[in-house]
Amino acid sequence: MGASSGREAIEEHQVKRLRQMLREVFETNEFYRRKLIKNGLPEINSLEGLKHLPFTTKSELVEDQLEHPPYGSDLTFPVEKYIRIHQTSGTTGKPMYWLDTEESWEWWAECWKAVFDAAGVHSGDRIYFAFSFGPFIGFWSGWAGARKMGALAISGGGQSTSQRLKAIIDYRATVLVCTPTYALHMASEARKAGINLAQQSSIRITIHAGEPGASIPSTKKLIEELWGAKCYDHAGATEVGAYGFECEPRPGGVHLNEREFIAEVIDSKRGKAVKEGDRGELVITNLGRIGSPVIRYRTGDLVQPSYQPCRCGRPFMLLQGGVLGRVDDMIIVRGVNVFPSAIENVMREFPEIEEFRVEAVQQRALPELKLTLEPRPEVSPKGLAEKVAQRFRETIGIRPQVEMVSPGTLPRFELKARRFFKS
Repeated sequence: MGASSGREAIEEHQVKRLRQMLREVFETNEFYRRKLIKNGLPEINSLEGLKHLPFTTKSELVEDQLEHPPYGSDLTFPVEKYIRIHQTSGTTGKPMYWLDTEESWEWWAECWKAVFDAAGVHSGDRIYFAFSFGPFIGFWSGWAGARKMGALAISGGGQSTSQRLKAIIDYRATVLVCTPTYALHMASEARKAGINLAQQSSIRITIHAGEPGASIPSTKKLIEELWGAKCYDHAGATEVGAYGFECEPRPGGVHLNEREFIAEVIDSKRGKAVKEGDRGELVITNLGRIGSPVIRYRTGDLVQPSYQPCRCGRPFMLLQGGVLGRVDDMIIVRGVNVFPSAIENVMREFPEIEEFRVEAVQQRALPELKLTLEPRPEVSPKGLAEKVAQRFRETIGIRPQVEMVSPGTLPRFELKARRFFKS
């Protein structure tokens, strides 16, 4: 099947699913009834028709839950029909609660099965989830996807990092699922304990979400070297679903699962579609979560779409470089546009650095970049600050302020890392 016919088949499938969902949602979902009645529900005969529907924003959903506590009105069914509740991490404000029905939780599992399939995970694998299994949706859905695969799922909930490392080795786990930051932290703790994970563990695949790290070349390379495994990125969100995965050819980006999601990429200021290859904000409509859907949801994620053929044969949109960051994360320093992902790519070139913190600070009415670096305990910090500053100047075009701190000073993270701050 050619690329064009593949795209046509996908779009026909998407339109059919979208029409079915809208009919059901329009009847009983109060949140979307209000939005769609206000704007008028057009006849959806193609994906162009979707563009006549209004965007949905996170602030709307948060406000709706405040006005209709505790779950809001984006519910297509009576509350009694829902079987699971999770919440967002709350890193950008008040956490949102999100409900799933039996059907939508099965859909989540199928989406994660696609993530595993694309990375080459199979039923004979032993998947270790280095995750707390708290209220955040995190890798709960990945756990459900492992069951779909028929793989052995191993929980790391309620364990310390040292206990998790022991379990990974003792159980001979072959797949690791966690945030990229935590994969690096576990490797650091293993090194301190005299454990060489590349030689002593059976991990062959690592799958990461929660941060852009696994698509940042230097971070991916570092994870692979430390674990002796292939590193794969995954993208998703509590209110959206598990929408993105990296395939085995690893073409330098994340495929968007267009069988289950409709993706648009827009100029965040004008709200209009960007051209292929241009950067913009990712807008998603999910097709299998009828109980609590999002329609034209502005994710706030910065992406760069491509439809070039992939060696894996999937005709899905490719987000080049994965999720590049948040649209509002960009800072301008001396006329240079700087994104956190570009900063991390430089930082991970230096294995001497254990942890780091980045701040955009105002000095003499101008923004400056300040780096706080924590070296590994066995490394001499002499000259490191100058090397990092010089590398920044070469790659990003600015020279930051650099401060060194003692080992163990900066915080460690299991879920989403917070390393970037604006004052």
